[in-house]
Amino acid sequence: MKDFVAELTWRGMIHDKMPHVEDQLNKEITNAYIGFDPTADSLHIGNLVQIMTLVHLQKCGHKPFALVGGATGMVGDPSGKSTERNLLDETTLNHNLKCVSAQLEKFLDFSGTNGAEVVNNYDWFKDINFLEFIRDVGKHISINYMLAKDSVKNRLETGMSFTEFCYQLVQGYDFYWLWKNKNIKIQLGGSDQWGNIVTGTELIRRKGQGEAFAITTPLITKADGTKFGKTEGGNIWLDPQKTSPYKFYQYWINSSDEDIENYIKIFSLKSREEISQLIEEHRENKHLRLLQNTLAAEITERVHSKADLAIAVKASAILFGKSTTEDLSALDEHTLLQVMEGIPLINISLAAYKKIQSVTDLLSESTNGSVFGSKGEARRMIQGGGVSINKQKIEGPDDEITFELLQNKYLLAQKGKKNYYLIVIQNN
Repeated sequence: MKDFVAELTWRGMIHDKMPHVEDQLNKEITNAYIGFDPTADSLHIGNLVQIMTLVHLQKCGHKPFALVGGATGMVGDPSGKSTERNLLDETTLNHNLKCVSAQLEKFLDFSGTNGAEVVNNYDWFKDINFLEFIRDVGKHISINYMLAKDSVKNRLETGMSFTEFCYQLVQGYDFYWLWKNKNIKIQLGGSDQWGNIVTGTELIRRKGQGEAFAITTPLITKADGTKFGKTEGGNIWLDPQKTSPYKFYQYWINSSDEDIENYIKIFSLKSREEISQLIEEHRENKHLRLLQNTLAAEITERVHSKADLAIAVKASAILFGKSTTEDLSALDEHTLLQVMEGIPLINISLAAYKKIQSVTDLLSESTNGSVFGSKGEARRMIQGGGVSINKQKIEGPDDEITFELLQNKYLLAQKGKKNYYLIVIQNN
């Protein structure tokens, strides 16, 4: 078996660990788990750190468990939160659980002696009543112990409900139940979960007279101070319906040089030798953005598919590299509009479009803006070879309009190297 702690350490993925956890991992194939919060019907790239932790655990020969919190999702974890969140109804929660479980299955191997398992804590909480819980669990953990946790102390001034206050007991019982019933010896999680995790180890010690361990990963921070996994449009989701493969790919492509060296260690499955070589090559020629391109390709294919990656690469080349009319025509409307986000739109009615005689007229006549300010300007630039439509160079200013509309309604006009305009043919 590979050394799991050593693997995480060189990747920069260890924040805290309990004493003797290495002894446990070196002694035997060890069962370990991470909890995932089903507050949405998709995981996002902020969850990828924990997913990759389980992936590395399995690759080191141990058995990963992913806990989806059907019960804890009804309560709400106060860790890292400044206000209490809305609780979910059972129908929404069950839908979210199904979606999250399906996404986890894309990363982990569920076959073999150390095949992954997904567990739902609702399965063991559904038959426990309140009086049983406070008698059998609550008596083992003191109020002083619970008040000392950062997740509680940080909220005492603004206030927190009894429901949230009890969360660490609920999560602690998860660890106890999994230790007792699934032989799980280690809980993994983000550094903000340390208090909840050690409550579980304490409950195992006091209630079960057993021993269990904790390892946490650091919370990722970006060099510019903005939050990892967030854009102006919100989270970067793993669900292609919420964040397209193109947008997902672009997030990694746009990573800064300061951040990308950390990201490739955390999110790539390449070996230490391969990553070290890539980092060295990247530092010598940063303008080539080798690390960004390498990680964007690897992680987009893993989260989505090889076909989705090919489309994302083609889409990225539309504005930022060499591409063809065929590449442009291959994009669906949703991806096309995402690629064109922020470029000027020129609306032309279908009736007016049918009357246009030449490309010069198309590019210089519109009631709400145009590519060129005058026909003379359009003619001069076309004659200079600096104009294209749908990635096809315009040969002459009097050429007829024979272009195939993208998605039956769009034309992409390009003036010079960097100036793009999306012409929208409106059928009204």
